Formats: sequence, C-alpha cells, structure tokens
Amino acid sequence: MKERIISASAALAEALHEEMTRDKSIFIIGEDLAVHEGIFGQFKGLPKSFPGRIIDAPISESAIAGVGLGSALTGMRPIVDMHFSDFVTCCMDELCNQAAKIRYMSGGQVKVPMVLWCPDGAGLRAAAQHSQSLEAWFVHTPGLKVVVPSEPVDVKGLIKSALRDDNPVMFFQHKQLFAKKGPVPEEPYLIPLGQAAVKREGKDVSLLCYGSSYYLCQAAADVLADLNIEAEIVDLRTLKPLDMETVAQSIRKTNRAVVVHEACLTGGYGAELAARIQEELFDYLDAPIKRVAARDVPIPFSPGLEDYCLPKVSDVVAAVQAVTYK
Repeated sequence: MKERIISASAALAEALHEEMTRDKSIFIIGEDLAVHEGIFGQFKGLPKSFPGRIIDAPISESAIAGVGLGSALTGMRPIVDMHFSDFVTCCMDELCNQAAKIRYMSGGQVKVPMVLWCPDGAGLRAAAQHSQSLEAWFVHTPGLKVVVPSEPVDVKGLIKSALRDDNPVMFFQHKQLFAKKGPVPEEPYLIPLGQAAVKREGKDVSLLCYGSSYYLCQAAADVLADLNIEAEIVDLRTLKPLDMETVAQSIRKTNRAVVVHEACLTGGYGAELAARIQEELFDYLDAPIKRVAARDVPIPFSPGLEDYCLPKVSDVVAAVQAVTYK
C-alpha cells in the first residue's frame, strides 16, 4: 500500500468520508459539528459533502445519546459525538443501562450499531471536568466494546471497523493526539477490533499500552535502549475485546510486564490486565507486574500540578528497571 504522512484528525475525517459514502445509514450527531467541523477538525469537509447527515444538537448529552440509540435500533448507524469524554457522565443510563443491554435482553434479535466518540485525556490544561480518562468504566460494562487508538493509521482503520460493528462501540481518542502525524495508507483498509499490535520488538520487558501511553512507552524505550534494556511495545488498540494472545506471546518471550496508561491507578485498566496476566501467565513471569498510571486525584488546572499528576517517561523507565533488576 502507498502511504502518506497525515494527522490523526485528517485520518479520521478521511475514514468517515469513505464510510459515509459507502453506507447512507451513517450520520453524526453532537454539538458544534456543522459550523466548526468538529472542535479538533476531525469532521473537516463532512458537513458540505453530506448535508443533513451532520446534525447539531442542543447541549443535552442524554438527548444526543438517546437519539443515537433510538436511531440505531431502527437500522441507522449513528456516530454520537460526546465533545469531551467527561460528558458521558450525563448519559450513563442511555449507554450502560440501555445500549449495552438491549441486544442481550432481546436474545440477539435487535442490533445496536452505534459508535460513541469520546475525546479524552489530559495535558491541555482543561482542569478536572475536561481531562479524564474513563475507559475502565466501560470495559466493566458487559455489552460495550472499547477502542483506544494511538497512531493515525490505527484511528482510521479502527473507526471504520467500529462503524461496521453491530454492537455499541466506545471510541476513545486522546485530545492531544489529534495533531499527531504518521503514515496512513492511501487505499481503504480495516483494522479488526480486538487485534493488538507489537510496534517495537524487544526481549527484556513487555510494555503494554494504549492511546497516549503508546508515545510515552516509545520515548521510554529509547531511554532504556541506552541502558542496554530492550523493551517490546504492545499497543493494545482495543481494550474490549482484548487480544490476550498477542499479550501472552510477548510475555512468554520477555518474562516481564509493565502496564502503562494515563488513567488514574486505582481501578484502572491496568489492574484488569495485570490480573489476567497473573492468572494466565504466572509461570512465565520472572518479576512482579508493574503498573504506571496517573495519581489518584482529579486532574488539576495548574500546569505544574497537572504535569506532576500524569505518568512520565521517567516513571516507565523506573518501573522497567525495577522488574529487570538493572
């Protein structure tokens, strides 16, 4: 495939253009979409190309999610734009008590092909109500799929697969990564949900990550290489369903694991992954599993305090040194 270097925003807009051209049942509903083309430029060109299918809604997340759910039940494939992932707190009933359960409660007779698009994460000095990473909440909810891409190539391939899925998909995209650029094939392609990727080979430790933490692990791996430690980076990409086999193959090789995510430590996805590794791969471990995460506090507005609360490259390096005894 031919590739070009584009941003994650451009990759997302391109994917949506391809899918909305292919499938007329896809539409997008949310706040400030048509005029601003998405607050991160992620819907650029779509209002003009698909008039009437980019819908600006009032500021009521429960109403927006409810419209998305109702339309999905009647055969449409909506993208529900939450503006910021923090605002899913306003529509938890529609998501966790309705969308996640309807297919099960109908014995599989009813499909819910809905994508809930959630920009998440900190680092923009947006304070406690606009900076959270909430993916673990929805991994804990049976019936929802959870996707967290890192690179532009993953954003495009995963959103296309999410739109073709017949189940509700939570699509978390870190706010700081929209401007990130990377190679993306010119030809249309899909990345299946539930397929992790080994993005850096190594033999000494497995760094298990997703979203923004992928870049943290890449930077840490460069530092570790200077210390003669070869880190393998596994980008999970989809948290539910989880590609446990790729995780297992990596740990069988390195015999050590460090889980890295931006969400706070307690109850974070790292706890679930560490438990799975302990239960299924204990005999392959030569050291305890380490977790690197944000501190258990609401994200501060102060730049200095926000930086202090978030995981850093030095935290990943220290965790790896602890498990490699170097």
